[in-house]
Amino acid sequence: MCGRYAASRGAEDLVKIFGVEKWEPDETLAPDYNVAPTKEVHVVLDRPLKDAEDRRPVRQLRKLTWGLVPSWAKSPEGAARMINARAETVHEKPSYRRAFASRRCIVPADGYYEWVTGAQERELEVEGRRKRPRKQPYFVTPADGSVLVMAGLYEFWRDRTLPDDHPRAWWVTCAVITTEAERTPLAVAPAEGPRSLADIHPRMPLMLTPDRWDAWLDPNRTDPADLRGLLDPPPPGLMRAYPVSTAVSNVRNNGPELLKELPAPEEGTLF
Repeated sequence: MCGRYAASRGAEDLVKIFGVEKWEPDETLAPDYNVAPTKEVHVVLDRPLKDAEDRRPVRQLRKLTWGLVPSWAKSPEGAARMINARAETVHEKPSYRRAFASRRCIVPADGYYEWVTGAQERELEVEGRRKRPRKQPYFVTPADGSVLVMAGLYEFWRDRTLPDDHPRAWWVTCAVITTEAERTPLAVAPAEGPRSLADIHPRMPLMLTPDRWDAWLDPNRTDPADLRGLLDPPPPGLMRAYPVSTAVSNVRNNGPELLKELPAPEEGTLF
């Protein structure tokens, strides 16, 4: 899954990387090293500009809320639970299928965090000697230092309790698509610990390589059968993973120190 990630690249960098044509400076977000559900995040999407005569899709950098609220939802209360959509079922699930057909986006990140219970801790848990095992966080990021491009969906939701001119009348929210984690060796694995992404967690965000960006963002591609081909996993061996401080487990902690690589898992969390 993807329940927490880091996004430190500035809006100007994202504009250059993705060839963005339209973005509003007041939607610029500060670097965030501990992005959690319901936070505002940067996404890239292709969509005609509002009220423009030219209806061609324009590549935009937008600020959305992470946690998708379907257009038909009665309230946004379940948004924090809808941060991920499974690639295997996204085309058919009522909450995601309409967005999958025409409202796809890119969620850029430095990488994502995932937590692993060490072997010794798992043994204690099995024996019933410890109810809450200590978990070691790992940071997963492209081995070449490039941006992690996660496939996403976005949706519009109208709060009918508010007037049309109210700033919160419309919500624009997003979700990250996940797929089965790779079982092939990591490009760079930690000295101690997991050797593949599947050793860390059975799911991973669906990473889009540059050759898929345009097709994924194109809102004119709406045939589900055609789109499902874009859900194929990326080539294996593109990622690295390394242990980071358990400070990232507290969402109140936020700073570049969270990305610092530890020489080994913290004591009590060894594999």
